[in-house]
Amino acid sequence: MDQFPKILAALLIIFAPLDAGYAFTNNQDGRGEKENTQIFPGTGFFIKNYDPYENDQASDWFYTAIAHERAGDNENALKIYKNFTKRRTDHVIEFEGQKTLIGPEAIFRAALIQEKKGEWKTSFEYLELIARAYVLYDFNRVAESLLRIAEKIATQKQPKKWGFLPRFSSGSENRARFKEIVELARGPKFAPRALMILANLAIKDERESEAIDALERLINFYPENFRSEKAFFMLAEIYRKKATGPSYDQYAIKAALHHYQDYLILYDNPPVKDPSESMDQYNQRLEESSKRKEIAQLGVNEMSENLAQSKIEIGEYVEKYGKYFLVRWRELGNDPAIKFYEEAIDNYTGTQAAREAEERVKSLRGDK
Repeated sequence: MDQFPKILAALLIIFAPLDAGYAFTNNQDGRGEKENTQIFPGTGFFIKNYDPYENDQASDWFYTAIAHERAGDNENALKIYKNFTKRRTDHVIEFEGQKTLIGPEAIFRAALIQEKKGEWKTSFEYLELIARAYVLYDFNRVAESLLRIAEKIATQKQPKKWGFLPRFSSGSENRARFKEIVELARGPKFAPRALMILANLAIKDERESEAIDALERLINFYPENFRSEKAFFMLAEIYRKKATGPSYDQYAIKAALHHYQDYLILYDNPPVKDPSESMDQYNQRLEESSKRKEIAQLGVNEMSENLAQSKIEIGEYVEKYGKYFLVRWRELGNDPAIKFYEEAIDNYTGTQAAREAEERVKSLRGDK
């Protein structure tokens, strides 16, 4: 028995590496399971090595890959650059006249080569790895590339693998990439653009709730961004399309009306020119904004007409059948129906339904 603690300690030492890189978490039922917490996949088969590369090894790989790339041998350069996607290195060297963190620089170059090869999804994954693992690297450079590649995957036909095998992407995958960019690129420079693209993709895929969430985040978190004007209008349009007419639930109609009204008030003058816009882009946006205002005013009229008509339908129902469910209906007479007609008149003045309501009120009161 005296040897048991020593044997146990030896076993723990032997098998401890098998758990390297994992955290122990509890499920809702109390059972534990292993969860990989490593950003890098590591090297090795049975036992993964997550330790950073030695500086000398990382430098040798980097300079060799650069030499291949400069010689036009991107395939061999890529093979070496891929090493940096497995394990971390924080080694800094003097490269092209400046201090360079070779880990993310190598992965970025690998991403560009993959993009040229048509491996857009892999390129995106490499850039995502940089954004998560190397916070000190030039994020603007990474974010611009993430957006460019995500847009290409979502909007362009992908090059065939090996020249003959088609590649496909799903709407859910495309939206997931832009959600990832929004989380990684929080801030006014990249997130609004990603949110707008995400909203357009969600609308195309008939995922209205995802589109609404993206547009509301753009408006609420980045109200100063010029895209917020279009986002507000798009929200109103989504709710208008969800509206089902005066005889049904009025939530979507009211939401559309309020968004149209607020849009016309808040963006009576469109946002000023953004530094990222060219003059042609700015002038085009002004023209599109003018058209949006015209549509918004038509939307206000249409939604107001629907809501006023809804009041008339309720008033008409009360007028005809109120005696079957209203307490003191003899005493109340036509007052309950008139109340609904007057709501149409007071709240939606100028609509055809409001004018119809006025005639009904006159008839019920016996006015000439």
